[in-house]
Amino acid sequence: MDRAIARLQEQKQAWADLPVTRKIAYLEAMRGHIDRAAARWVAAAVEAKGIPAHSPLAGEEWLSGPWALLFGVNRYIETLRAVAKTGYPDLPANRVHTRPDGQVVVDVFPGSTYDKLLLSGVTGQVWMQPGVTKDNLRDTMAVWYRTPNPVGKVALVLGAGNIASIAPLDVLYKLIAEGQVCLLKMNPVNDYLGPFMEEVFGDLVTDGFVQLAYGGVNGGVYLTNHPGIDEIHITGSASTHDAIVFGTGPEGAERKRTSQPANTRRVTSELGNVSPTIVVPGPWTKADLRFQAENILTQKMHNGGFNCIAAQVLVMPDSWEHTDDLISALQAAIRATPARISYYPGADKRQAATLVAHPDAQILDAPAPNVVPRTLVLNVPPEQVNDMCFKVEAFDSVLSETRLPGADAATFLRNAVAFCNDTLWGTLGANILIHPTTMKQLGAAWDQALADLRYGCIAINGWTGMGFLMAQTTWGAYPGHTLNDIQSGVGVVHNSFLFDRPQKSVVQAPFYPYPRSFAHGLFTVLPKPPWFVTNKTAASTGRLLVHFEASPSAAKLPG
Repeated sequence: MDRAIARLQEQKQAWADLPVTRKIAYLEAMRGHIDRAAARWVAAAVEAKGIPAHSPLAGEEWLSGPWALLFGVNRYIETLRAVAKTGYPDLPANRVHTRPDGQVVVDVFPGSTYDKLLLSGVTGQVWMQPGVTKDNLRDTMAVWYRTPNPVGKVALVLGAGNIASIAPLDVLYKLIAEGQVCLLKMNPVNDYLGPFMEEVFGDLVTDGFVQLAYGGVNGGVYLTNHPGIDEIHITGSASTHDAIVFGTGPEGAERKRTSQPANTRRVTSELGNVSPTIVVPGPWTKADLRFQAENILTQKMHNGGFNCIAAQVLVMPDSWEHTDDLISALQAAIRATPARISYYPGADKRQAATLVAHPDAQILDAPAPNVVPRTLVLNVPPEQVNDMCFKVEAFDSVLSETRLPGADAATFLRNAVAFCNDTLWGTLGANILIHPTTMKQLGAAWDQALADLRYGCIAINGWTGMGFLMAQTTWGAYPGHTLNDIQSGVGVVHNSFLFDRPQKSVVQAPFYPYPRSFAHGLFTVLPKPPWFVTNKTAASTGRLLVHFEASPSAAKLPG
């Protein structure tokens, strides 16, 4: 570890001073490294997570591993090419617009014809913080590249143990957006990916701009307090963040209470969330109920439920005629898919704690080795604001549900926004499922609900995982958390346009899959999305998308 840090200290100023064209060359080389490593990388992840051989679920590893990293690399290359020419990312004026209250919104996805073909009907926006205007937006982009005499720094990136692309994407953001060299400490849960990370970063490792470290808690403590580390980025839990910043035990608790950090380095973080899925009442059909039940199942059980933005609380209307129908469709969708190996440590204890608090919870799977059964906690009273379902990130296979009043869609939606903002822990991501007719009928009230939701990513008729996969959108908590009330963290990653003052990202998917979309006058051709846990071709589609993104061409489009 000491040698790796010493090497990074030697090279940090060289990276800060390196011409943009040289940085592009490193990223271009990464594309080939990722493509060559992808199949072996995915095979290792599938084996480690207990995914059956030849299962469509291997698609999760293709998409959230090498594809997500390749997509991010390509978007950074586009940005850096523009910066090399003009000093700024390329942002056409017609992508920038202003809400009635003056807030600036940028349309960032789709960004190309390929985006429109591969993810038909999917859109992404980044909403800016107050004070950003159309006139000064450009000046808030890629700010580091216009900083005179930038000072090199060494960042410690504490990698996540669940999704394979999180750690390398965090490293890329530090390298590209903030000009920092990186020590990536692999998480013990997925340190089997370490050799692949060394391979894909390639010359960046050889030339001393990226180094890797391994080990458990003791190694992490050593690194976070090492004098050669200038900054820290963590993807993990709020308790780990607090231990780094304030220390542990009674002394750490007192330092947190008095806002006196023991570790005074700048720490950025992404720390999870109690993620809501708001279901807005509307004229849903039986087909809509079945499809959106699979959507909710995916939001919960993608990666076995071990996602920082896995759906945790269904926020349902108590007077909607289809509330019970949707719950029944969800139960059927769960039972129609196999239970999964619970590879992430502690899942059984977290689920057991839920059963102690809610002994009436529904257990939907038979006992099986290494499986934590999928569990539904229905009708949690919303007035029980301190219920663990609302305050503790599950990070397992538990999904809860609560019901709110509202005589119409507008009233329910206002109540749901207030409940999520004021009761649920965290601000990383929220999902909303809403019929297109209802969205249109709500008009300005719909736009206001999006504005009022205090989350870093909002997904409409999709899942916030889309916002993670889109490199153009920002990924991180809603701004405003403090070190001693960190919740979902501070700062953002991904953000390929290098916005300096983003507030939130809003992503949207079609309510109807193709071909039903055509029957409803919506000419989108996205079938069941490849990230759905019920998609039977996800593995083959994911593999094809990786090879396409490694060297995009019309001839390589998945068909």
